[in-house]
Amino acid sequence: NVASLVFREHEGSYLVGMIAAATSKSGVIGFVGGMDIPLIHRFKTCYEEGARSVNPKIQVVQNYVGVTDSAWNDPGKGKELALSQISKGADVIFTAAGNSGLGAFDAVEQFGKDSSGRANKFVIGVDSNQNGVKPGFVLTSMIKRVDVAVYDAVKEVLEHRFTGGFHAFGLDKNGVGYSMDMFNEQLVPVALRARVDESKAKIIKGDIKVTDAMAGS
Repeated sequence: NVASLVFREHEGSYLVGMIAAATSKSGVIGFVGGMDIPLIHRFKTCYEEGARSVNPKIQVVQNYVGVTDSAWNDPGKGKELALSQISKGADVIFTAAGNSGLGAFDAVEQFGKDSSGRANKFVIGVDSNQNGVKPGFVLTSMIKRVDVAVYDAVKEVLEHRFTGGFHAFGLDKNGVGYSMDMFNEQLVPVALRARVDESKAKIIKGDIKVTDAMAGS
C-alpha cells in the first residue's frame, strides 16, 4: 500500500538545456551540481543533450559543490563556482544543488543588466519555480510538479484503483517541465517556446530519446 512518486528529471532538463543554448551569446553554458552522484548526473546529462540539439558546438562547464551532505547547503561555494564558470565564458548557468544553488543566483545578479534592461547573465532554477527569486536574472526553472503527483495519487485512491510501487512522472504526465510566468515571459521568445514544446511532444512520443543517467541508458 506504499507508492513511491518519482520524477523523470532528465526529461525536463533536456528542455531547459535547449533554452540555455538558444539564449547563450557566448556559446558557453554552466552547470552547478550539489554532489557528483547519479541523480545529479541525470540533470546534467540531459541538460547537455538539450543544449547540443540547439547548438552542437555548445561548451558546457560543470562543477560540483562538495562530497558530503553539506554540499546542498553552501550558497557561498555555489556562488564561487558560478563566478568561476562565468569567468570561463558561461552566460547561462543551470543549478541542481539545493540551497547551494542560490549562490549562482547572486553571482549572475552581480553582472547587472544591459542598456535595454536585459540581464547580462542568467541562472536556471530547479525543482520549484524560482523565477521570482531574482526577477529578470532567472531564465526559467526546471520544475518537478509534486502537486500533480500527489493529486494523481489521491485521485487513484478515491477511484479505488490505487496500486503500490513506483509511479513515474515525466513530461507525459506533466510531472516535469519548464516554468513560464510574469517574471520570465519577456526573456524566452514565443518562437523558442514553440520549438521547445515541439521537442517535448517528440520526447513523449519517443521520437527523441533522452538519456537517463541513473539507468545507464
